[in-house]
Amino acid sequence: MMDFWIILTGSLVAATCGVLGCFLVLRKMAMVGDAISHSVLPGIAIAFLISGSRDSVLMLAGAAVLGLITVFLIQMLQQSGLQSDASIGIVFTALFAIGVILISLNASHIDLDLDCVLFGEIAYVPWDTWILNGYDMGPAAVWMLGGTLLLVLALIGLFYKQFKLCAFDPALAAAVGIPVVLFHYLLMGMVSVATVASFESVGAILVVGMLIVPASTAYLLTDRLSRMLLYSVLIGILSSAGGYYLAKWLDASIAGAMISVAGILFVLAFIFSPLHGLAARYLKRRRLKTGTGMAQA
Repeated sequence: MMDFWIILTGSLVAATCGVLGCFLVLRKMAMVGDAISHSVLPGIAIAFLISGSRDSVLMLAGAAVLGLITVFLIQMLQQSGLQSDASIGIVFTALFAIGVILISLNASHIDLDLDCVLFGEIAYVPWDTWILNGYDMGPAAVWMLGGTLLLVLALIGLFYKQFKLCAFDPALAAAVGIPVVLFHYLLMGMVSVATVASFESVGAILVVGMLIVPASTAYLLTDRLSRMLLYSVLIGILSSAGGYYLAKWLDASIAGAMISVAGILFVLAFIFSPLHGLAARYLKRRRLKTGTGMAQA
């Protein structure tokens, strides 16, 4: 049963991050997920200091606010003429440092450690259960991640056309009356919530892998957004299950093995994808050279 809960938790993280990651990859904002995953730390610390509790809802709220502030600051620096990568680096390192200072200053009475927030440990998920009226409802992380996934799917489903047009052609979206800025911040808010919901299972750093790698792999396999979303989720779930059994075989980090399997799947897609793979491009160039040579003869 413990195996089931761990794989289910990893799959929920992968599905949530996989859906959001597709839009980040298409909008060339993949590293914004990395920035948000680090810069939400002050929001978590402030939420804890205000409430004195590690209540997940309060932490989600604090993280979502800091995630939006992160995106706003990055946008502001970019509009002032600073390059995108420099803007991301400045904002997330500054906010992350503030979070570290807040935690270190209050370390004597704050039950929140950086290792837990950044790295997580998915192997402990089955033991942290949600008790409701004396009944064991199962791992709390599964409920939290399941709720987050439902929220993401509901918002994407309701505004699929708007998100799609904003991802492919923001100028056209604005021309037809879609509030591009609103949907931009809505997407970033969902990324923030998904990041924090995954902290205690796989950790913030590894969430970045689930946000980027499955979506990038799916991008190599199809040119249709609907299929890309499906492939990204399936690749993430396969990575979670395969990574768990790889970790058991190697006696290694479960979360690390999950991302490693996702990386292996990306390499396979990068080489063998029928659309954008190295092998397909090589065969196409070879056919063109053969056709040119026959035409000249």
